[in-house]
Amino acid sequence: MGLRANPTYRQRRFGAEVRAMRERAGFTAARAAEVMGMNASHISTVEAGRTSLSAERVRRLAAASGSEESTYVDALIELGNRSGKGWWTKYRERLPQLFLDFVELEDAAVDVVCYEPFFVPGLLQTESYASVIHRQGYAKSLEAEQDLAVEFRLRRQQLLWKEQPPRFHAIIHEAALHPSYGDRGIMREQLLRLIELSRLPHVTLQVLPFDGPVPFGTSFTMLLPTEQRLGAVLVAHVEQDLCLGEAKDLARYTDLFATLRDTALPAMDVSVPPEGHLAKDSLRLIQRLLYPLL
Repeated sequence: MGLRANPTYRQRRFGAEVRAMRERAGFTAARAAEVMGMNASHISTVEAGRTSLSAERVRRLAAASGSEESTYVDALIELGNRSGKGWWTKYRERLPQLFLDFVELEDAAVDVVCYEPFFVPGLLQTESYASVIHRQGYAKSLEAEQDLAVEFRLRRQQLLWKEQPPRFHAIIHEAALHPSYGDRGIMREQLLRLIELSRLPHVTLQVLPFDGPVPFGTSFTMLLPTEQRLGAVLVAHVEQDLCLGEAKDLARYTDLFATLRDTALPAMDVSVPPEGHLAKDSLRLIQRLLYPLL
């Protein structure tokens, strides 16, 4: 099999983890190659994500390093040997690679957590809401490109309905729940969708109110597999989104999300009777915003 010309984020991440394991063991590339029974020249291509390693060779390197837990090694082997194929495959050459890298990681996550200061999270958007924010966004694009982006976003949402969906926890700033985009019906439908989706047992929704002590900040999404050390954070940026996977990045955004969670209003719970909502909570705030749109 030839070398990959354009490895995906997952493939590059696998290579980076192999390099980190080698460096923690204090091995040169030549020594690691000897341990794994391969040519030294092969190591650089593995660490660049241009090719993978067999499970046996990963285990040899892990055993020689003497410091890797079996759960991590098993997860690393699974990461490196995924086919990379899924529903997103048909969008190759049609959408930016980062979009495809993101949904591949999202599909394998057991926990998806996100913070959105200005928009409803993509997994929760109605078709009309997704359509209007793509067509009225700051970035100009062709109508066909807008249609494709909306189609892709709606297909992503099936993640919440698959047989074993991830736990999804979203914190949405109140600012994202006010815009009407010229049609109050769009926002009314969207707010009702949030209430509907909050009924799913694996979905937790919180609202961060204007009067909270935390500023708007930047939107981000954490995609966490069973072995959370192999998780990733996507940080939105107007020029180019960033996909981060180093331990310090995961720790930083885990702490940030914990702060937002503790500061936001209590999660939406439609099973609580009206008299149970005596204090401020996320459901009451959304209902208050919904009332003038009815």
